[in-house]
Amino acid sequence: MQKAMLLLLLVVSAELRSQSLHHLEPAKNHYLELQQLDATPNAERSELDKKSFMPNEYRSVSLSYILMAPAYLTTEQVEELKNSVAFPANSSNQTQAELEFLLAWQAKRTPAQEKRASQVLAPVGYWPHMDIKKDHERYNKNVRDLMFEGREVLGEGCTAANYPATFKLLQGVTKDMRIMEFTVKYHLLRARPYVLEPKLQPLAIMGSPSFASGHTLWAYIQAFTWSELVPHKREQFLDLAYEIGESREIMGIHYPSDEEAARVLAHGMLTAMWSNPKFQGDLKAAKGEWR
Repeated sequence: MQKAMLLLLLVVSAELRSQSLHHLEPAKNHYLELQQLDATPNAERSELDKKSFMPNEYRSVSLSYILMAPAYLTTEQVEELKNSVAFPANSSNQTQAELEFLLAWQAKRTPAQEKRASQVLAPVGYWPHMDIKKDHERYNKNVRDLMFEGREVLGEGCTAANYPATFKLLQGVTKDMRIMEFTVKYHLLRARPYVLEPKLQPLAIMGSPSFASGHTLWAYIQAFTWSELVPHKREQFLDLAYEIGESREIMGIHYPSDEEAARVLAHGMLTAMWSNPKFQGDLKAAKGEWR
């Protein structure tokens, strides 16, 4: 038994040395520009620093994800990643610039952009608790949504039935993403941008804290995972994730710093998963479907 375990560890170690995760691309466009600004509190707007997501807005479903056991991450890794990100102060010059950026989007967004953001991209999302019972009213949509980025980039044939190992890998990755999303959100309790800026007219009112963006965390961890399976499509997957993140700004429900933090956090999560033999086994099986 001990020899078998040692052999398994040696095989996994050899595989880890023979392949490596793609590096994280640098921030770009307005995400890069805005993060150059002062993120510390500004005394002239100190009242804004008192605003946060309020306890009476907590939702039990989202809170329940904090109690779940991760698929690939350890609880220690979740804790470490939770403390690796922070948002600029509400009163900071950076946040003020981000609010102005969102107001500019509000003034220029077209009906087509609003429809794409709120009716096409916003409803997409995989929720592990809906996988427990196949007769759940949203079970089939949930399964289909998990393969959304694959279909968008690779075509309609990208389904759970056609690629079961890929589906299994994405299930584990996205379960951990939901755990991380709400662990960070309820740790930091950032108020939504329309709470700080009353001129904003969001296309939706959200029931969870703003930071980091869950939709963007989902978009990028999926994009990073897909691009390990189909490396020559990495640019297309990242472009799609960028669009999904930007759609939250078009809707007026997330600050740009919510999106950029989610992108960085997604890569940090995948980096942490990389040394997990179970993750590597599922990744190897999924890769076998794309050779």
